Amino acid sequence: MRVEARALLLAPAEDVWRLLAEPYHLTDWWPGYQGVEPDRRGLAPGARWRVVRGPTGVATGGLLRRPGATGTLVIGEVVEGRTLSWHDVEQRVDVRASLHPAPGRRTEVEVVLEAPGWRIVLEGLKPVPRKAARRLFDLCQTAAEL
Repeated sequence: MRVEARALLLAPAEDVWRLLAEPYHLTDWWPGYQGVEPDRRGLAPGARWRVVRGPTGVATGGLLRRPGATGTLVIGEVVEGRTLSWHDVEQRVDVRASLHPAPGRRTEVEVVLEAPGWRIVLEGLKPVPRKAARRLFDLCQTAAEL
């Protein structure tokens, strides 16, 4: 099953990409992770990052995951300035964030989460892409030109 969300961010694509491309900022915008340790390759296809699950709550750590537990992300597609994807090994979900330049030095972001349908429903994962897009909007809002 696939769930997705889009948002128009009030920042140019290159600024948004800098946020996405910094491994330590993942916890700022992706719900459910409270810590991340990238491997020595950083943001590169095949890199393996260790993540620490966030506090309890359906859409944060999943019903079947303990808060504070660690997990592994395997970085998938990385297209500079455009796309970042990963696979969460323990939660068995695939995530992709895609950036699309928009008029007025804005950026449209599309966040997609794919997982077996029962996991999306049982663990309450459906709102996660929307929450991630909203967090990105909030982070970019602070730097928006008025």
